Amino acid sequence: MLRARWNRDRHGQKQRHFRARLRAYRALRRQHGRRPIPRAAVPSFFTLMNLFSGFLAITQIHEGRFDHACWLIVLAGFFDMLDGMLARLTNGTSAFGVELDSLSDIVSFGVAPAYLVYAFSLKEFGALGLIIAALPAVCGAVRLARFNVQFDGEKREYFQGLPIPAQAAALVALVLNAEGVDLLGRLAPGNFPVLIPIVFVLSALMVTTIPFDAIPRPSLAYLRHHPHKSIAYGLALVLIIFLQQIGLLLVLTAYILHGVGRSIYKLVQAILNTPLETETPQPDPNPNRHHV
Repeated sequence: MLRARWNRDRHGQKQRHFRARLRAYRALRRQHGRRPIPRAAVPSFFTLMNLFSGFLAITQIHEGRFDHACWLIVLAGFFDMLDGMLARLTNGTSAFGVELDSLSDIVSFGVAPAYLVYAFSLKEFGALGLIIAALPAVCGAVRLARFNVQFDGEKREYFQGLPIPAQAAALVALVLNAEGVDLLGRLAPGNFPVLIPIVFVLSALMVTTIPFDAIPRPSLAYLRHHPHKSIAYGLALVLIIFLQQIGLLLVLTAYILHGVGRSIYKLVQAILNTPLETETPQPDPNPNRHHV
């Protein structure tokens, strides 16, 4: 009995001692003031919402709700665009934010679209369909790793290779329009594998060096310096709002064809403007014959 009472007193003394130390620690923290919220916290929140939307898309694909999954991938793209804008506005760009953004993108725009095209159609083609379906995730990872290595903290007007959100949005637009557009009827499960070359080309474009336009930050200065591009972006937004999935398909098709077509045009111009090599004169075997 005495030992149990002694143990209770000792335990109570330890609790009082810990509470006293806790009060001292809190008082010391108040003297130093509260640490400010880091600037990267706000854009990082939207980056995580991007990741969460991608995860929800995967769950919807598993349940067979392909249309829900598609719009969740589109929502992830909205969060991805929003976190970049906020990072620049708050000057919260950091190496941590870049890495977190890439990790989120590979889930939302790499794994989720890859699983989407596999579950929607490509699983009907066995091992070939499985390999092709993996390309958006594999090539997207290479694309993001290359971007992280080359990123110097400055936003550029062009991306090297097709951006992974654009590739994901293109696949989403194809799946959403597979039943509503006659031209895309062959994308339906079991039909001729039209989706196989499309997925292959979109994945390959991500790892090329073809420059694609980056979405600019809307400002009066940009409107003055790039009026034609501003009108094009405004028209694209109107098409997506009013035509929804058809507008998304039209905008993504025009975006990809513009980037590829511009690169082909510049390549042809560079070839045509390359000067031909002039023939070098052969050395005279008898240089002293003219002096005889």
